Amino acid sequence: MSTLMVDFIVSLDGYGAAEGWPSFWGLEGPEYLAWLGENDQEGIVHLMGANTYRVMERIVGASQDAASDALTRARKVVFSSTLTAPLSWSNSELVSTDAVAAVRELKEHETRRLCTLGSLGLSRSLLAAGLVDRFRVVVFPVITGATGREPIFANYPDLTLELVESRTFDGRLQLLEYVPTVLDGPPTAR
Repeated sequence: MSTLMVDFIVSLDGYGAAEGWPSFWGLEGPEYLAWLGENDQEGIVHLMGANTYRVMERIVGASQDAASDALTRARKVVFSSTLTAPLSWSNSELVSTDAVAAVRELKEHETRRLCTLGSLGLSRSLLAAGLVDRFRVVVFPVITGATGREPIFANYPDLTLELVESRTFDGRLQLLEYVPTVLDGPPTAR
């Protein structure tokens, strides 16, 4: 049986990207990059939608570093009704059936950890279905109210989050890892 982690990097105001800003908002430091390199990419099955696949294939395919090579070697499951097989990025498989049902089956039979890679809609669906075991966010100290796009938490179900890990990278980035619980609505007053 496997576990599933939703993993995001966000601005303080909750955006996953901002127009004109570099990746990681230009704030990735050596401590954070070292931590990223410590993650065993080949021990993870990366889950993503078509948009994330297109972007990551282009970015990672153009990179010549160890982290990009490791991600290329890792197993990737892409959920899409618009892409066609075979996918060109190595070790990528296309699933055009219901993502929630497919991930439920992956959780039952896969031994490696499952982790979303971007893919806001996919992550939202998996959270709503109660399939997410961990929710990890790295908060970057920027506010991108004027240029922000992709609000990470838009249209998410209501959740409570139990903090299970936190860490500061490079004196400015905050990692927060939670166990999520999906709520039917706001909790009642006590």
